[in-house]
Amino acid sequence: CENAKEIERFEESILFDKVSFSYDGSNDSVLNNVNLEIRKGDVVAIVGESGAGKSTMADLIPRFYDVLHGAVRLDGIDVRDIQLDPLRKLMGIVPQETFLFNDTIRNNIAYGTEGVEDESIREAAIAANALEFIQEQPHGFDTIVGDRGVKLSGGQRQRISVARALIKNPPILILDEATSALDSEAERKVQEAIDRLMKDRTVFVIAHRLSTVVNADRIVVLREGSIVEEGTHDELLQKNGEYKQLYEMQFKANSG
Repeated sequence: CENAKEIERFEESILFDKVSFSYDGSNDSVLNNVNLEIRKGDVVAIVGESGAGKSTMADLIPRFYDVLHGAVRLDGIDVRDIQLDPLRKLMGIVPQETFLFNDTIRNNIAYGTEGVEDESIREAAIAANALEFIQEQPHGFDTIVGDRGVKLSGGQRQRISVARALIKNPPILILDEATSALDSEAERKVQEAIDRLMKDRTVFVIAHRLSTVVNADRIVVLREGSIVEEGTHDELLQKNGEYKQLYEMQFKANSG
């Protein structure tokens, strides 16, 4: 867009305004007329069966895809009217599968943020519960992690991803919680790191952990691309509907 706006801060809300979406060449709608406001400072947890459209919603905020109908608005501005780079600078993204490069731990943490000081990298590693395992590596921060981080465990890769988001220090966090099982100690360290990362940010989280949904300001239940329920954990349990079923099947099982 030739007249794309540059934005430097996030002030009010992210709005899904009658959003519909389907992937190229498909007649099947992934999202149908989705309306949702995420106010600044809120933690909004998106839950639903696999294929309900949760990841698609997350991908529309930084414009990995563009909506077909309706709009995603940031502080009232259609994200399609905002320059990509400034838009994405406002966002930290922690995906389910952390993408690491065959490079040093230092460069993997600093990836996507310019001119990062070593001290900042170290502070991010401490906050992400990563310093201890980094110091145990043969070359510390200069250890090469291997293609896709193959030399690190799943929990270690997740903590590098959290450190990467911490160093960016974005106002908006898009978090797709990992479903892969970690042992309880690794799980505790990852969860602690994520809790620190979420503090004082606006968070859109695709939730798989019980603690995330219980503590969210709002839970949104997606089914086949539509929002079917919305509320807090307690409100939705009392409704005795879709969320309660998901809770019984999925979240209770993940509470260990």
